[in-house]
Amino acid sequence: MAVNPDYAGREYPPAGPFQVTREQIEAFADAIGSTSPAHRDPAAAQALGHGDVVAPPTFAVSLSQQCEAQLIRDPEAGIDFSRVVHGEEGFTHHRPITAGDSLTGVLHVDRIREAGGHGMVSTRVELRDADGQPVTTVTSTIVVRGES
Repeated sequence: MAVNPDYAGREYPPAGPFQVTREQIEAFADAIGSTSPAHRDPAAAQALGHGDVVAPPTFAVSLSQQCEAQLIRDPEAGIDFSRVVHGEEGFTHHRPITAGDSLTGVLHVDRIREAGGHGMVSTRVELRDADGQPVTTVTSTIVVRGES
């Protein structure tokens, strides 16, 4: 089944809340090879003006992918995850993510098109804090490889 073009423009219900912990931030920093003490030591993060340890800028992808799973798991969307290749990712940070944040994300399917026999799905996840304030916007494009 091809990607369902009718899903362009769809908005999914909020996902989360996602509780951001020091341990998650440190594990992500380790995974990407970041050695900044601000990702591990609250005092180092506070010296930079943060309330607690601060997440690396790409940490938001770990939350946005949980939101995007709503689309991937939707059988009517027609996305065969075994055929998915990551296209691109972008971040607009409204403020840093720090330990102690409680974030929710709303998934928007911005565009679905075909290119060279492959489905191109562009999404946007708006991450907000417990007060409803914007934290990070994550844009993503996945490629669903065609059958031939």
